[in-house]
Amino acid sequence: MSRTTFDALLEAGAHFGHLKRRWNPAMAHYIFMERNGIHILDLHKTVAKIDEAADALKQIAKSGKRILFVATKKQAKDIVAEKATAIGMPYVIERWPGGMLTNFPTIRKAVKKMSTIDKLLSDGTYDKLSKRENLQIRRKREKLEKNLGSIADLSRLPSALFVVDVLKENIAVREANRLGIPVFGIVDTNSDPSNIDFVIPANDDNAKSIELILDVLCQAINEGLEERKVEKVDMDAAGEAPETDEDFVEEKPAPKKRATRTRIKKADAPVKEEAPIAEAPVEEAPAKEETPVEEAPAKEEAPAEEAPAAEPVAEKAPAKKAPAKKAPAKKAPAKAAPAVEEKAEAPAEEA
Repeated sequence: MSRTTFDALLEAGAHFGHLKRRWNPAMAHYIFMERNGIHILDLHKTVAKIDEAADALKQIAKSGKRILFVATKKQAKDIVAEKATAIGMPYVIERWPGGMLTNFPTIRKAVKKMSTIDKLLSDGTYDKLSKRENLQIRRKREKLEKNLGSIADLSRLPSALFVVDVLKENIAVREANRLGIPVFGIVDTNSDPSNIDFVIPANDDNAKSIELILDVLCQAINEGLEERKVEKVDMDAAGEAPETDEDFVEEKPAPKKRATRTRIKKADAPVKEEAPIAEAPVEEAPAKEETPVEEAPAKEEAPAEEAPAAEPVAEKAPAKKAPAKKAPAKKAPAKAAPAVEEKAEAPAEEA
């Protein structure tokens, strides 16, 4: 059964969107029609999305986790403060302090500073100061209370973020997306639902619409808190008798110590392997020997090339025979010598 009805949302004016010229095309899936230049949201989808978000918030509250409500617009400030206080959840209705989620330790320091000032004021330590200094400290305390007083009990990051206007609270949404915190939000026709995990398409400018949706969601969160209390009582009643569960819990750290020891051994193993680092100079020694090895073939390049090619050497053997054939060529001048003698004899006869 649905937690809210179509008629209740219609009566609260949750179906009215923004002007057509201000719409975000990503919201086309949730728009029913256009009338007089204004987009009308599909309330059937709104009912389904409210039920989905309520079930998810109920499970988060049942697990004992915290949900942070954010609404800094004028129409939703008082409503969010009232509903969140009733269920004991933190909220932000003033200016969103930048880095509240991504720089959470710094925000915690400011909250601790506020509590320290309270202790010193109650002890009467500041009464010894001058009137001007005392006034400055009190003003600083009021400013911290205004901005961070509603999250004073938030000791760790919230497990979920509920935003009334995702377009106005875009910084909070981006911080939650960066940290992987699920975001629940009332999304109007001018907003982008792509960064919202649980989209509730509705009018985020009408106080009645915001109050109706928050009533349903806070009721679901309250149900989760009540179920957690009942389960805790049952577990305490059943958990007092058996003490073996506590023993098992205490035995869990033992394997962790063993794991650390094995990690230390593994860490020691590379220390033994540091010996190969001394091999670096050993590798450098052959590097020095390689230079003469390369120079030797540089001088004997001809034999180095002839050695792999044994066949070319065989071919050069007959090349040496070629000069052997040239020997008879040298005999030709020897034959020419007698010719000269004949010529010499010829003039001798004439004489």
